[in-house]
Amino acid sequence: MPYYLGIDGGGTKTTCAVGNEFQLLATATAGPSNIVRVGELQARESLQQAVRQACMAAGVTAAQIAHTCAGGSGAARAELAAIVHRILAEILTSPIEVVGDMEIALEAAFGAGPGVIVIAGTGSIAYGRNAQGSTARAGGLGFAIGDEGSAHWIGRTAVAAVLRAADRSSENFSNSAGSSALAVDLQKAWGVASLADLARAANSVPPPDFAALFPVVAASPDDLASQVLSHAGLELAQLAVVVIRRLFSADEIKSVPVAMIGGVFRHAAIAKKNFYNELRRLDPRVEINPLIVEPVEGALRMARRAGGSSVYQR
Repeated sequence: MPYYLGIDGGGTKTTCAVGNEFQLLATATAGPSNIVRVGELQARESLQQAVRQACMAAGVTAAQIAHTCAGGSGAARAELAAIVHRILAEILTSPIEVVGDMEIALEAAFGAGPGVIVIAGTGSIAYGRNAQGSTARAGGLGFAIGDEGSAHWIGRTAVAAVLRAADRSSENFSNSAGSSALAVDLQKAWGVASLADLARAANSVPPPDFAALFPVVAASPDDLASQVLSHAGLELAQLAVVVIRRLFSADEIKSVPVAMIGGVFRHAAIAKKNFYNELRRLDPRVEINPLIVEPVEGALRMARRAGGSSVYQR
């Protein structure tokens, strides 16, 4: 019996799934593998670790894999896809297909059908396909100039918000006395002792890992954190509506399927709720799947199909 392997490689974690023609056998998770963010050495470690652990859990060897499909943030770029392919080919002998994370997410959400996905993980992007097969995207411009509503954007916006609030209140930047709960939590997360140190860390070169602050913001009871997360939901809705208006004519299409992907939706209820409400306000035609879609499922399906599985089902 042939076995297939699907990979979802992101800026925070890498998930690998192994399955046969009929079912998912095992999954494994390793560290980040977005080459732009973490470099080739870290990507190699994460990808190969995820593959080895998933195969071990499934009770198969890498030599038994018939086809592999790897989707990753940034992997739509040919030069980055080539690096991912080379890394995987070091431990896999099967044919390897490398695609963008939005492609495996769209497959996981809708198979070959129409719909719009919004990914809000370390970065963010909206991507869709209509019944005629035309595609469109919005966002995904990278952390320096875009990725609105993503974990990186949330972390960066939270730091800016607490510093701005302190500045306007004439707060003493030399220590944490009187700081908001969110400000104190952000300082602890980065191991700094004052707001001035927080500002210096935020402006350091190379840039700090703002996405690592997302769990702190998502867990904070501070009103400022709620405002940042609420704004994230609005930004993600704006990305989605751009794609919807490009692909689905209001005169012809009465409903538009939408799916959510990524840790922001999974772990920040405020962002998810505001995304849902704002998108419904902007376009009442949307039908939003309340469940968070797992892109690795799409990668595994694509591997089965490309590998010639006789029982492949969408």
